[in-house]
Amino acid sequence: MAKRSSPSLLNQWFSSPTKDLLSGLVVAFAMIPEAIAFSGIAGVDPKVGLFGAFCLSLTIAVVGSRMAMITSATGSTALLMTGLVAAGEAKGAGLGVQYLMVAGLVTGVLQILWGWLRLAYQMRFVPQGVLSGFVNALALLIFQAQLPQLGLNLHAGDGSHGADLLPHGAQIPVVWGLVLLGLVIIYGLPRLTKVVPSQLVAIVVLTLISVGFSFDIPTVSSLGTLPNGLPTFSLPFGPAGVPFNLDTLGMVLPTAMAISLVGLMETFLTQDILDDKTDTTTNKNVEARGQGVANIVSSLFGGMAGCALVGQSVMNVENGGRTRLSTFFSGVSLLAMILLAGAWLKQIPMAALVAVMISIAVSTADINGLRNLRRIPKSDTSVMLMTFAVTMLTTPHNLALGVLAGVALAGILFSRKVAKVIHVETIDPNEDERLYRVTGQLFFVSKVYFVQGFDLHDHPQRITIDMSGAHIWDQSGVAALDQVMRKFRSGGSLVELVGLNEESLDLFERIGGQETAHA
Repeated sequence: MAKRSSPSLLNQWFSSPTKDLLSGLVVAFAMIPEAIAFSGIAGVDPKVGLFGAFCLSLTIAVVGSRMAMITSATGSTALLMTGLVAAGEAKGAGLGVQYLMVAGLVTGVLQILWGWLRLAYQMRFVPQGVLSGFVNALALLIFQAQLPQLGLNLHAGDGSHGADLLPHGAQIPVVWGLVLLGLVIIYGLPRLTKVVPSQLVAIVVLTLISVGFSFDIPTVSSLGTLPNGLPTFSLPFGPAGVPFNLDTLGMVLPTAMAISLVGLMETFLTQDILDDKTDTTTNKNVEARGQGVANIVSSLFGGMAGCALVGQSVMNVENGGRTRLSTFFSGVSLLAMILLAGAWLKQIPMAALVAVMISIAVSTADINGLRNLRRIPKSDTSVMLMTFAVTMLTTPHNLALGVLAGVALAGILFSRKVAKVIHVETIDPNEDERLYRVTGQLFFVSKVYFVQGFDLHDHPQRITIDMSGAHIWDQSGVAALDQVMRKFRSGGSLVELVGLNEESLDLFERIGGQETAHA
């Protein structure tokens, strides 16, 4: 079968320019509210998320592997930034953003490293239960982050940053009404037409209502300042920034590590979805390195780190986006709209963004998996619950740690299943001889079931252990076999070990403690 050749550089950019430009423009409209909303989740000015979306889109269009995939500020990465931003602000006003930029730089370096170490290949060992727990925890965290803007501030009264900018008193019923109307538009409009994104229509309608009735409710301007020019290059270190030392690295490293892993996981999932939709194959390790470069560039120009966006990427492909031009133009269009319509964007009520984020939380959750929970094997359910629980119970919520806990539990449960596959059959040709025929995998988990298959208290004159249907994987397996042979020999039996394959034999002879006979 001939290997499919990669498209030429010209085709990677201009094979369908009209569709790519139109698709990129539509995607830019959908990126603006999310970038602003994710900035609010992270606790930074809207311009940090908007600059991040702009820089990430332009950079990944050039260095990424998966064409037409949209990279921007995301909820999964923004949720990981809140603790670091708060800790930075506690050290001094404005330092939260500076520490966030340092974390973005470290995130980029780590992702480049993960790409060179071929971390994507290890993603094959992440089971579906972990992925389900990951997206469900992410969905709940995104939803929880909207509660303060609904007047349900769980930290009210503790002096939390920005608490005075949240809805209160008579504002709360108005906010709730606008959010409900926004959700009706988001979920109702697609039944009538899909020409324009329903989320964009919801934002426009709610903004017109808010401005028309002069509602006194929080708006985007409450979050901070919007950009009024192009992003500029700057380093987060120096007199006006943070110190360049190991203390700074130690402070940002946990957050950067979490962002790098969670970001790549979401990126790889998005890449799989687009590969399937376009019937193509792309290199995840190249994409990992590209994401790292993009996050470094974004951080150097004042933008927050991010990763691939599932919703916008699918939207881009479904609207005809196929090349790097669609991704590039989405970033250009986004910044152009911000600079030309900044005054309008400031008037967008936060209620509109809350409605958008709630819809994103719903689309993020694994609804189908939750609906079929009774049909899913209990082991997969427990892995999903472990991932979900660890993520939700850690402070701050740590998606990366939740994934690691889920993978660890999945490994343990799988080992238990494999362990029970080993089988020891007993055959007695006569009173003086006994044959034990072993089939299966012998390693640290299955050694207990292996030893239990032998009658160590009965010692016929001659015992043969046939291992032709088995394989020894580790020192624990060797020790278990060695223990069985030693017990039989100490009881006076003549023990013969036969049938070991070459790898098992080599391992047994190197670390086993008995002389062996081989057939």
